[in-house]
Amino acid sequence: MLDEMDIKILRVLQQDATRAVADVGKEVGLSTTPCWRRIQRLEEAGVIKRKVAILDPERVNAGVTVFVQIKTDKHSNDWLQKFHDAVVDFPEVVEFYRMSGEIDYLLRVVVPDIAAYDRFYKKLIEKIAIAKVSSAFAIEQIKYTTALPLHFALATTKSAQSNKR
Repeated sequence: MLDEMDIKILRVLQQDATRAVADVGKEVGLSTTPCWRRIQRLEEAGVIKRKVAILDPERVNAGVTVFVQIKTDKHSNDWLQKFHDAVVDFPEVVEFYRMSGEIDYLLRVVVPDIAAYDRFYKKLIEKIAIAKVSSAFAIEQIKYTTALPLHFALATTKSAQSNKR
């Protein structure tokens, strides 16, 4: 269960997880030790999964984003496992979803250019049979964030507390 103080801490850490615990505590109104304990608890509970550096794709030559929609005519567990194993091996695939609706899978792929995407595509179809692939190249990134909306977490906590009464 998250409380309002946990949410404040998470908001700060989502913006900059490298900040000293004392600075985080000061911003949210806690002394260092209670703030550190809360962060530890959030990590142990799996709320904080990991702390990473977010890189500039252009500066690491991965500035082209391609959304790849995949439709399959195979829906067996064996095919799904083979597809999963094939896709997770590609470092170009930074997001991978099984979808509802018209498409079965959606990949977000980052590459330096169209030629690199073509090489990725050829390696992918070499590993696994796919019924239909549609690729859409992002022209402009309008919004990008790794910060999750936290007001839902607090609403869930309040709702759970109300149900206990």
